[in-house]
Amino acid sequence: MRWLEELKENICSITQLEDYIKLSPKEKRQLRKFTSIHPMSITRYYMSLIDRDDPNDPIRRLAVPSVGELNLLGSYDTSGERENTKMPGLQHKYLQTALILATNRCATYCRHCFRKRLVGLPTGEILHRFNDAVKYVEQHEEINNVLISGGDPFVLLTDVIGEFLEGLSTIPHLDFIRFGTRVPVTFPDRFLEDDELLSLLENNSLKNRRIYVVTQFNHPREITQKATDAVDALMRSRVIVNNQTVLLRGVNDNPEILAELHNKLVSVGVNPYYLFQCRPVKRVKSNFQIPLYRGYEIVENAKKRLNGHSKRFKYIMSHRTGKIEIVGIMDDYIYLKYHQAKAPGDIGKFFRRKINKTARWLDELE
Repeated sequence: MRWLEELKENICSITQLEDYIKLSPKEKRQLRKFTSIHPMSITRYYMSLIDRDDPNDPIRRLAVPSVGELNLLGSYDTSGERENTKMPGLQHKYLQTALILATNRCATYCRHCFRKRLVGLPTGEILHRFNDAVKYVEQHEEINNVLISGGDPFVLLTDVIGEFLEGLSTIPHLDFIRFGTRVPVTFPDRFLEDDELLSLLENNSLKNRRIYVVTQFNHPREITQKATDAVDALMRSRVIVNNQTVLLRGVNDNPEILAELHNKLVSVGVNPYYLFQCRPVKRVKSNFQIPLYRGYEIVENAKKRLNGHSKRFKYIMSHRTGKIEIVGIMDDYIYLKYHQAKAPGDIGKFFRRKINKTARWLDELE
């Protein structure tokens, strides 16, 4: 398994990082402090995308720790995951969807991760007993889809992924199974070097119950030839590939970049799905979040550069009460709508808040 051996070569220490990026003594001291709290792990492939001469390189911001991580404003659980946990590793927030946290590891640890509290760290939040999760889904017929996430499920062995699919395939009321992953972006060789995995996905992506891969390209430079080949391999395996971008300061908070990203996604066959407002996570909020007002302006200006297919995404805030679409701004108000909600009666609810040009989250709006 060459891909597994390659992951062992990840850049995980400051000493290794110095082989790729010039660091001052002060930067090294700061980075050691950050990585002792939230580990660093970067595939050599993803590191190769970084412009080592640009300290503000957007790919670098996504993967390499920075001084902004000192700021503790925010929460480690911004979407109410703890209150929706039914057993370790299984959440049931939205009526039709069960979420399985399959692992706490990823191919690359993103610095904007909203599960910063558990990724790369010892945790009791990931799944321990898969059979119990299957039983839960079996007993709740309102669940018509399962999202397998983490961490990143595609860092697990192919046999383990196969066990997940085998257990879930017996449940008649499941219409589809999703995998949440950044592996096509940060480590495409996982798909390019493992024919067994592709065969497994193809054999389980049936006409009446498809497998979806929901990935996260955040910048056009991430759409490399290798990433495109990985996407193509998934599509040839009958997998449908969707994308959820996160709106991030210093990465894609620019209409031209956002438009280029979504046009490129559509050109390689990836469906734009959501554009997420960055969540107010500790060590992330002050580093990556932008105000909702500015975010809406960026999105609307980007959409002027997009065709119908590339602007199908919704600008969404994943709040503890549900997924809230930022619909529009008019006069003194920002207009919002529950695209999905923990309380089923709130789904589709349309409401407004007074504009606050510095507010970055629903709770900051009057």
